[in-house]
Amino acid sequence: MNQENSIRTPDTESEWKKYFDLRYRLLRKPWGKPVGSEKDKIEKECIHAAYFNNDKILGVCRLQKNNDQTGQVRYMAVEENTQGQGIGKKIMNYIEDKARQEGMSEIVLHARDNALRFYESAGYVFVAKSYVLYGVIPHYKMLKKLS
Repeated sequence: MNQENSIRTPDTESEWKKYFDLRYRLLRKPWGKPVGSEKDKIEKECIHAAYFNNDKILGVCRLQKNNDQTGQVRYMAVEENTQGQGIGKKIMNYIEDKARQEGMSEIVLHARDNALRFYESAGYVFVAKSYVLYGVIPHYKMLKKLS
């Protein structure tokens, strides 16, 4: 099966390894965090999305259900050399469709400084400053109502 430019949940051990490796390399390694810090205890309860280009994963994202109405986007990352090519937008559209299918009416997320414009362009609105990760990475709570 040709998988060029598809978005789906990883389904083999090799795909899961690539999925978590991208999350680690982009979201944890630059701050000296150990392998394993890119995962948490609710991975199996969540919806995962990976942007595949043939056998490479170029972007990842996770949707967790906070309650019946609200989903939360976490661990969104796109390979640096492919940012600006629409991969993140496609992943977000996929995740929002999954949230609607699950009956969710809104999505919240906590964005880093460098991602605020991306999420605003995807229809998310700033709610409040939220937390500072590792004492150095400010995050901002954002929200999008799903139609």
